[in-house]
This record gives sequence, structure tokens and C-alpha cells, in this order.
Amino acid sequence: MSADNHKATRNAHWRDALAVQRASVERVRPLQAEGKLRRVVGLTLEAVGCEAPVGSRCMVAGADGKQLETEVVGFSDGRLLLMPTGEMHGVLPNARVTPVASVSGIPVGDALLGRVIGPDGVPLDGMGPLLARDRAPLRRDPINPMLRQPIDTPLDTGVRAINSLLTVGRGQRIGLFAGSGVGKSTLMGMMTRFTNADVVVVGLIGERGREVKEFVDHTLGEEGRRRAVVIAAPADAPPLSRLRGAQVATAVAEHFRDQGLRVLLLMDSLTRYAQAQREIALAIGEPPATKGYPPSVFAMLPALVERAGNDAEGRGSITAFYTVLTEGDDYRHDPIADSARAILDGHIVLSRDLAEAGHYPAIDIEASISRVMHSVVSKDHMRAAQRFRQVYSAYRQQRDLIAVGAYQKGSDPRTDEAIALYPRLSAFLQQETDTPVYLDEAEAGLVDAARAN
Repeated sequence: MSADNHKATRNAHWRDALAVQRASVERVRPLQAEGKLRRVVGLTLEAVGCEAPVGSRCMVAGADGKQLETEVVGFSDGRLLLMPTGEMHGVLPNARVTPVASVSGIPVGDALLGRVIGPDGVPLDGMGPLLARDRAPLRRDPINPMLRQPIDTPLDTGVRAINSLLTVGRGQRIGLFAGSGVGKSTLMGMMTRFTNADVVVVGLIGERGREVKEFVDHTLGEEGRRRAVVIAAPADAPPLSRLRGAQVATAVAEHFRDQGLRVLLLMDSLTRYAQAQREIALAIGEPPATKGYPPSVFAMLPALVERAGNDAEGRGSITAFYTVLTEGDDYRHDPIADSARAILDGHIVLSRDLAEAGHYPAIDIEASISRVMHSVVSKDHMRAAQRFRQVYSAYRQQRDLIAVGAYQKGSDPRTDEAIALYPRLSAFLQQETDTPVYLDEAEAGLVDAARAN
């Protein structure tokens, strides 16, 4: 071997050795300065003597020897503002606060199908550990709006009223506006079981703990659960957990979309997500703006919603339904409902009057709209839907006069026609919870229901 070749071989050896040593050094965790807990106000903990970026985790030593996990939500005057991710108890003054390098991402993959997990990725269903090898980031950069594929294909939900009059496109984001006890969870369960999506991701955010089990066992059922992932952050969870639960559900849906699958994301509810952010923002001193909601709430809503939709390659999609709770059944003056209507691609309103009359699903067709329906259905379908709405609305506008017998037959030909057709229209909008009505059947029934006698 020549001297030049020997020298080159030796240099290559040292370069490789240096690369190995550099990689090992980079894997070493840097020293973290420990701090002390100085103040606790409500759910906010203030620590001094340590530094950590917003969104990172810190462990607070408890009196019983256990560690309380917290997340950095802000800083002020040299103090870190922390909020617990679990129940806060046993915390003492001057407790040791240690910044930690949290595990990046959340577990994802086919191992999640059929499972119920918490916002921390820990299984809640008692079916053993979660054997998911892949991990995905909790937050991702938004898709370039000029690269996002258009919505041009319908998604079959199996619900006749939605398929016929509020047709949903694959990749659409739509709001489900409802008060309590009007069939919101039942409608979500129907879509979960009947939709032609490949994967269903359900985020139960801020709901009662009892409802989580009922939704999984009864509303979702064995059939719907096989292809579903449920992320549950019940009402008694800290606000950070509820906030993270919605983000985890969206990240899981994004992972399956990246695999080229059609994903149905059901988030119940967007209102609880906003309320969790309000609790955090007010606790760290952000001033309230609109009806007690700080400005950060209205910045985080579109940031979450815009993550759903079609991807840039045109392979996968996330069709998302976000429930919005309306206080007193008035969705017109609620700031969260108003903001949701502005950023979503349509809204479905559930009516308490219809629910009390035994009309299920209690969808108020007059108050509901799908903004992409014209792009995903035929012209004949669109004309039939418009005629249905016209006749149905004509009856509803005169229903008080009709109910008391004040309307005289022959006064208005359109109203006369509406009176004759209304029983057929009302029956068309109702559906048994265990009987799917798919898109083709719904379209054919729509044309027949709106046909003049």
C-alpha cells in the first residue's frame, strides 16, 4: 500500500471515529438547573431558578415522594408558569422543580385501532399495553393552502338527512351545533358505524366520565369500534389534558391520512376545547376579551381546525365533525359558536323542538348548510334538494296558523302543496339509529319525497 493510500485510510478511520464520538455527545442530555416552587395560585404553579421553553415538561417533587408532572405555559419576571397535567396534591413550598426532556411525539399506528387512550397515550380500556412502535409529532406545520387538494368527492355518512340535503365532501370540516340531550352522541355514533371512511378517530373532550364508557360500549358498538380510535379526556381532567386530548386526536387522524386513508374525525366537543384554553389563559393572566374568552382562544380554534382536510398529495383525507355546545339552545350569540361557523365548511343544527316531538335525528334543515354540497353532487341532486327545502320551509313558516286552524285552504298554492307533502317530507328526515341509508338510496328518496302529488 502506498503512503498516500495509507494516509487516506487512516484519515477515513479517524473521521468515522470522530463522527461516532460526536453522535454520542449529541445524545447526552445537557445539564438542567433545578428550580424551586415559589407560589401556587389555583392551578398555576410558579417556579424560580430554572429555565425551560413553553410547552416543555417539568417535574415537581411532592411531599409523598411522588412527582407531579407539569407543563410550561408561560413565564413572567424570571418565573416559570406551570400547570399540572394530572391531579395536584401534596405540593409543598420550595419543592424541587426539575425540567425534563419529554418523549417527542405520540404513539400512532394500526395498534391504536379498537383502543381507548387518554391524552398521554396511556390505554384506558384495560386491554393491555399499547404496542405502537411509530410516533408522530403533536403539532405539525400547516399544509400550504395552495397545495391542498380540492373537495370534490362525497363522503357517505349513512345518515339520510345528511346524505340528501347536507351532503358532506371528503375533507370537509363541519360543525354539529346542539344543546344537551338532543341526540348529538347518537348521531355521532350513527356516522361512526355507517360512514365509508377507512378509519374513525373520536375525541371525547370534556365530557362526563360516564358518557365515555356509554359511547364506546353502546353508541359506538363492537362494529364501529374495530376501525376506531377513541381519545378520552373527561370533564374532571385538568385543562391541559383536555387541550392535549383534542390535539392528540387530530395528530392521530393526521397519521392515518398520511397513510393514504380516508379518516373521519369526530371531536366532541370544540366548546370544551375552547373552555380549557380559557381556563389556562385566565390563570396565567391573559385578559378576557369576548364574553370572558381571551384572544388566544380564537387564535387556537382555527389552528386546530385547519389541520383537518385533504392532504397535498390527494391520497388521504380527514373529514371532521366538531360538536359545538350551545347554551340555552341559542347558537347565534355564543362567541365560540360564532367563531366556529366562520372557520368551518358548514354546520348542522340539532333542534330541541324536533327532539321533544320524537323526530330523530333532530336535524333542523332550515338552519343547517353544507358549503361544499354543490361541488360534490350532481345538478339533479342539487335541484331536488332545493325543491325539498322550499316546500319544507313553506310549511314551517305557516305551521302556527295551520296548527290553530287559522289557515284557509286555497289562500296560497305553495302552502297548500306544502301541507299535502309535509308528512312525507317529515318521515323522510327521520331514521332508525340501527338502519343506514346510503348516498344513492338517499338521493333517490329525496327526489321521490319532493315530487308533487
